[in-house]
Amino acid sequence: MTSIPDLSIIIPVMDEEANIAPMVDEIVSVSTDWPWKWEIVFVDDGSTDRTWERITQARESLDAVRAVRFERNCGQTAAIQAGTCHARAVVCVTLDGDCQNDPADIAKLMEAKQRADIVMGWRKRRADNAWRHIQSRIANGFRNALTSESVHDIGCAIKAYDREKMLALPLFEGMHRFFPTLFRYRGWTVAEVEVNHRPRTRGQTKYGMLNRVFRALRDLFAVRWMRWRMIKYSLRDADTID
Repeated sequence: MTSIPDLSIIIPVMDEEANIAPMVDEIVSVSTDWPWKWEIVFVDDGSTDRTWERITQARESLDAVRAVRFERNCGQTAAIQAGTCHARAVVCVTLDGDCQNDPADIAKLMEAKQRADIVMGWRKRRADNAWRHIQSRIANGFRNALTSESVHDIGCAIKAYDREKMLALPLFEGMHRFFPTLFRYRGWTVAEVEVNHRPRTRGQTKYGMLNRVFRALRDLFAVRWMRWRMIKYSLRDADTID
């Protein structure tokens, strides 16, 4: 696939050596009925295992695989931004690197993308344990309350968005948790679709209680500050730009 694709699938990964090949194989398998040309953009976020070696192998065997590699771990927001910058398609879809997202759901997101600027996945039936499920519900409720949002699953990694709109956002560390809010602040539209969620079968989770609660709380107040301080104006008159 050397032509410009219609869809860029961005996959941030850190220490996910066991998931690279299965993820690529699954995307290839489910894409047989897709009407779009596509590419995969892996972003290696400072892996210390053989993740980059596995990405290199995938890139050598499939032209549609491209990659970005960080010198050190920079976090998910940076990885998504780097992948978006490196993407060639107008529309991007992000997947988590642990194979818990189902690539078959990309078709549903692309369909919903026709009526929204960003489409969020909603893991209505989560495959996580009860404790992580409770944490997620509390975090979603708290964020929605303080940002006047109504998104069911802000933490869901699978989402579809316009590349140029994402690159226009002022992104800082931790902002990936607030993409729908940041899109709405700019007057852009948000949609949700139910997606499949699967248990992790390979590798280790990278998130604990501190990642999910305390860091998210700090970032939440930053987003509220951004909302208060956003520049908003309407023009009464203006000369035409030739």
